[in-house]
Amino acid sequence: MPAQGSGRQVALAQGESSPHASLVRALRLLEAADRHPYGAALTDLVRDTGLAEPVVSELLDLLCGQGYLQFDSGGWVLGGTFAMLGQANREQVIRIRLEHKLAELRDELGAAVYFSRYHDGELRVEAVSAAEHAPAVHEWVDFRATAHASAIGKCLLSQLDHDGRLDHLSRHPIARLTSRTITDAEQLMHRLERQPATMPVLDLQEYALGTVCAAVPVTAGSTVGCLAMSMPAGNAHRLRAAAEVLADRAAPLMLAMAV
Repeated sequence: MPAQGSGRQVALAQGESSPHASLVRALRLLEAADRHPYGAALTDLVRDTGLAEPVVSELLDLLCGQGYLQFDSGGWVLGGTFAMLGQANREQVIRIRLEHKLAELRDELGAAVYFSRYHDGELRVEAVSAAEHAPAVHEWVDFRATAHASAIGKCLLSQLDHDGRLDHLSRHPIARLTSRTITDAEQLMHRLERQPATMPVLDLQEYALGTVCAAVPVTAGSTVGCLAMSMPAGNAHRLRAAAEVLADRAAPLMLAMAV
């Protein structure tokens, strides 16, 4: 993991006091407790979170007092407050968890990471985690209009049915963005229809010269979504291995977002 990510984890473990850091630690503790449906011992929570025992104990007192955790049959389990969370609060918690997980994945891959959805007939990039060591791709043409050229767009379109793809392309005609862009609609449709659901979709400088990308489907209920990453073309030799890690993390990411 890059030094920046490692430093961040050390700071959190040592008790960084910003409100955001405190919330991240609390969420990590809740995630750890959630992995032990029959009750987690204090030692389990310390091990799973990587936090110091005094920090875990302090968080346990706080979260227990608010009903987010409770001690039952010798272990800590999620409390009843979760059942009473309003929709607005639930969405805020999910958003924070998503941003935290994307940042962890960004540092693991050394690449910018994106979460996107296809909603109401349009591509939407809903979250991006980038850093100096993992720059995001420059959006030089609106992502919504270039689904045919990006890994994100092709991954989302591949999850639609035939008519859905045709409808999208009728509203966003194919345009040449680089010399590598597929501009033949029939060829593009053929590739989308034959795209294996278990294989990452790649963009080898089709959207922007100097950038390579990969995307994998994310399924949660009726959501048409994807998890994607981008890196400079000079790192293209790492793309397929990183894409495999991306695919491995997609399902756990969605589980972690569930409150």
